[in-house]
Amino acid sequence: MPSDTGDKTEAPTPRRLQEAREKGQVAKSTDLAAAVGLLAGLMLLNIYGSDILNNFMEMIRHCLALDKIAVAGPDAFDQGWRMALRHVGAILGPFLIIIMVVALVINLLQVGFNLTSTPLAPSFDKISPLSGLKRLFSLRSAVRLIMSLSKVGIIGAIAYITIKNFLPRLISISTLTFLEVIGEGAHLMFVLGLRMALVLLLLAIIDYAYQKYQMMKDLRMTREEVKEEMKRMEGDPIMRQRRRNVARQLAAQRMSQAVPKADVVITNPTHLAIALKYDQDNMPAPKVVARGAGYMAQRIREIALENKVPVIERKPLAQALYKACDVGDFVPPELYKTVAEVLAYVFELAGKGFRRTAAG
Repeated sequence: MPSDTGDKTEAPTPRRLQEAREKGQVAKSTDLAAAVGLLAGLMLLNIYGSDILNNFMEMIRHCLALDKIAVAGPDAFDQGWRMALRHVGAILGPFLIIIMVVALVINLLQVGFNLTSTPLAPSFDKISPLSGLKRLFSLRSAVRLIMSLSKVGIIGAIAYITIKNFLPRLISISTLTFLEVIGEGAHLMFVLGLRMALVLLLLAIIDYAYQKYQMMKDLRMTREEVKEEMKRMEGDPIMRQRRRNVARQLAAQRMSQAVPKADVVITNPTHLAIALKYDQDNMPAPKVVARGAGYMAQRIREIALENKVPVIERKPLAQALYKACDVGDFVPPELYKTVAEVLAYVFELAGKGFRRTAAG
């Protein structure tokens, strides 16, 4: 049976996760961005492959013509090179932009926006040979080694199967034209790359899930650590209980002083109780001087009966007042009419006059 102080059996608290995030300790798979970037590059190649091929052939023509341009002078030579570089940019630019954007988006999806310099801070553990040996022969390193070997084996198997299926078409390639050869080669590379990208994506998702599991496991806490953190975040439970007790005592004292001065107590009849006070000359509307539910409602009724304050059962009115008003609030306008009827009845029994100017 795990002890409260030794075994880390508790899930990390939100504060623990936030502290780890501030230190740069987050779940992240570098292979995921690479796999999605490769997949996006292949989709771009499939859509704009013909345009890229035309730019490539145009670049080759300009490069082959550079020796002729050189005879015309240095300016013409520089112009030819700039034109060739523009074609190179047209070929490589979309791929580089797509890969950078995809890598940025995937990293944001994995860890969010998190800037921290803590991982860059000097640490003896990073250069310690003993720590290095522990990391080298740890379970995490073994899992990474297995993942890497599995990745190489699976990709090799996919490449072998794909090329084997294309062998009949590759054998007959000598009978094709130059453009047809390029088309067949591009189709083979696209199919091979697509299959590899999908497998890498699947392996990267598995790797990310493992990194997430490993991070949550590393951040587990003992029960004592959870208690200490709760004390830091919310204060000592004993002190909180004392503050609650003091608050209850103060509320009970205020209620004991306010209820005897009330004009009426409206009940639910047992679950809710609201004490109202109305001074026709000094108050714009009836005022809630005490309210309570459960035990507090029972105490309000008891104090009211001890001090001969009328207790009237009005279920809908009691519920409406309890929801709409706190202690010290005036009755809202939409309840003026109903409250006025109750006060008029109470004041009539007490022999007081009641003007409906405020409540109706």
